[in-house]
Amino acid sequence: MAGFIGFFTSSIGRKVVMATTGLFLISFLIVHCAVNALIFFNDGGKTFNIGAHFMGTNPVIRTIEIVLIIGFLVHIIQGLMIWRQNRKARPINYAVRKASQNSTWYSRSMALLGTLLLLFLIIHTSNFWIPNRINQFIYGEELPLYEMMLEKFRNPLQVFLYLFGCFLMFWHLLHGFKSAFQSLGMNHSKYNSAIIFSGAAFSYIVPFVMAMMPVAIYCGWIGE
Repeated sequence: MAGFIGFFTSSIGRKVVMATTGLFLISFLIVHCAVNALIFFNDGGKTFNIGAHFMGTNPVIRTIEIVLIIGFLVHIIQGLMIWRQNRKARPINYAVRKASQNSTWYSRSMALLGTLLLLFLIIHTSNFWIPNRINQFIYGEELPLYEMMLEKFRNPLQVFLYLFGCFLMFWHLLHGFKSAFQSLGMNHSKYNSAIIFSGAAFSYIVPFVMAMMPVAIYCGWIGE
């Protein structure tokens, strides 16, 4: 037991946990993006509401939500611990001198990007997920999420916040996707190029689709 705990509190163990939870959260992003993309049917929210109702009432999905929350917390905590370890392990002058030669700016800024992304996540969940779950718990009814989206994204400040959040997500995924596979030992010349390509494609497509949702509503392409 002590060896098990020791591994997961070690530098390598923390990276494995970070990678595993990161890939789990990536799988959630795929589902979340797909459900949100149903709004582009532009049928008055009928198709979107079907998807949102399924996600909000299916017992399996509701159970996975609990695992998802735990995954987010573990990912955040481990990320902060890795950042702290790295700060202690590298002398400041050496890190400043060598950083730009050995890594990209966004890989060196994962702690900052992750923190800003967390703040965006708090705003996002407080706009939709949290009030909907509270309403379900108290009254046993779902909120009209489609109408709530139309109202929120007709506000230019909300649109800006979501675009900024998607921008942060792009950079976080661009490094995190590839890094997760490397941390799990999946680093081989035969499939590295496929991982890099898949990570880059995912990092572009998912944030773009998510960003187009508030833009389309604000511009009147949806909901008019």
